[in-house]
Amino acid sequence: MSITSTTSGRHNLKSTTIHLMALDGIVNVNSLFTLGLFLGLAVNPSDPNYTLVDSSDMSCLTTSSVAENLVVFHVYSFSSFLFSSLIAFGLKQAIRSVKDGDTRVEVSDGTIAHVNLRVLRGGILASAIGSVSGCLFLTLALVDLVQIKLGKLACLDWYGLAAVGPLVVLVPSALAIYICIVLHAFSR
Repeated sequence: MSITSTTSGRHNLKSTTIHLMALDGIVNVNSLFTLGLFLGLAVNPSDPNYTLVDSSDMSCLTTSSVAENLVVFHVYSFSSFLFSSLIAFGLKQAIRSVKDGDTRVEVSDGTIAHVNLRVLRGGILASAIGSVSGCLFLTLALVDLVQIKLGKLACLDWYGLAAVGPLVVLVPSALAIYICIVLHAFSR
């Protein structure tokens, strides 16, 4: 991947280091979420002992489609996190492997790289989109997990709502803040 410089000077020295730190952060967070995904896939939703729903109330038991959605959302989430991490790793590798005599951008390990900030920002944006979609799919998977464990959303008592409520309020709120910060960073 060829990366070329659009601007030069001291500004690039600081911004490229910040970009590398942002890419490291994306990869680290994606790794933690991927670990959580594999733990979630270890669940066997078809096990009758797995649910906490009273077996006498069959109307609150979830159907097999909820268990199928649980697995599907885990796979979509994993794919999104993998997409995001691979782009971030690729960008980091491109920055560290491109060396040219007349470049003016120093990366954190002391090497000099010729960086096209448009390509770098586009890659970071694509990686952020992958992370956001992975978080959304992971949230949907967790809602399905709560339904399998505690019963359909319509049947949830206070404990079930206390489990789902923060999940569907806090995660989208955090993602909205994350998106605003990423877009703000690109406008500067």
